[in-house]
Amino acid sequence: MMDGDTMGGLSPAATARFGIPVAVLAEITHRCPLQCPYCSNPVEMERAQAELSTEDWLRVLGELADLGVLQVHFSGGEPLVRRDLERLVARAAEVGLYTNLITSAVTLTRERLAALAEAGLDHVQISFQSSEEGLGNRIGGYRKGHAKKLEAATWVRDLDLPLTVNAVMHRQNLHQLPEIIEMAVALDAARLEVANVQYYGWALRNRAALMPTLAQIETASAVVEAARARLGPRLVIDYVEPDYYAARPKKCMGGWGRQFFNISPSGKVLPCHAAETITALDFDSVRDRPLAWIWEHSHALNLYRGTDWMPEPCRGCAHKEEDYGGCRCQAFALTGEAGATDPACALSPRHEEIFAAALRDSATGSDRFTYRNFAGGTLEPVTEPADDAG
Repeated sequence: MMDGDTMGGLSPAATARFGIPVAVLAEITHRCPLQCPYCSNPVEMERAQAELSTEDWLRVLGELADLGVLQVHFSGGEPLVRRDLERLVARAAEVGLYTNLITSAVTLTRERLAALAEAGLDHVQISFQSSEEGLGNRIGGYRKGHAKKLEAATWVRDLDLPLTVNAVMHRQNLHQLPEIIEMAVALDAARLEVANVQYYGWALRNRAALMPTLAQIETASAVVEAARARLGPRLVIDYVEPDYYAARPKKCMGGWGRQFFNISPSGKVLPCHAAETITALDFDSVRDRPLAWIWEHSHALNLYRGTDWMPEPCRGCAHKEEDYGGCRCQAFALTGEAGATDPACALSPRHEEIFAAALRDSATGSDRFTYRNFAGGTLEPVTEPADDAG
């Protein structure tokens, strides 16, 4: 939306400096029936009573459209636990936002999916922990979860909604990658995310049980390339190798505060879903400030924007405007300083340390998880959790 002086509620100076956010992850709750040990939610999760109200979210969705945002991804936790999800989808559709539901699907019914489609839902992304039931249910900590996911995926396609399969990969399931690719094809998915675990929060707690071996990564890369050549446009496969084995850092979320932001269940505006792991930062809330103000003026969002903040060797690097310094959350997790060079970069003085950590953790043979839960997890592996665990 435009007037004579602003675009999308932003000043011309703001749009010239860092543009307009394209996509927003709306984490409407941290509640979830699954207990995935690599969950990207913070270890200290928001309780239901701290969540934004329906009216707050309806207002925020309008502000997103005014900013010029194109896509909203409803996530969690499990977004289906919010009884107002249909209203939120309808509001997003009303203001012209493309809507994607990111779900475990274990509580989804065909009737509710049809209601969401009627409200204007554009796309569904279902997470899978495995290609087979036993391992999938153990990783997710939810009995019968895998079967429910398969059923829900067929409903998505029956209703002619596009489907993405999100497969979170790690040492305990990477051997199943060929079968996961075939599962995505059989489900008529348009896209498969081969999402290697990123080590923040719960995943950092479980790094020794999740870290793949170097041989697994080399095999997975070859499997993906062969599948891309064989399947062509029938299945788009997104694949990024784990940072601990990389030589160059990833362009995390398109750069800190440049193309994307996340809204937490309590309304905090974050540059990425893991940013609250940087404990020294305070993030502005949509309860207190308009989104346009936060995008332009928030101290936390501006702190690592662009390249002026960079230390050496990043400041003098020819690639600094390609990767924007990599991941600040990873830098903080591994060095204690969010402004440090991302150790995923081969030029970081800490790079050899994380490569050695990857080799060490991948060789542990451990399959014991600290499961995601509000009490802080358990060190005991869950083999047959209750249906309503989480």
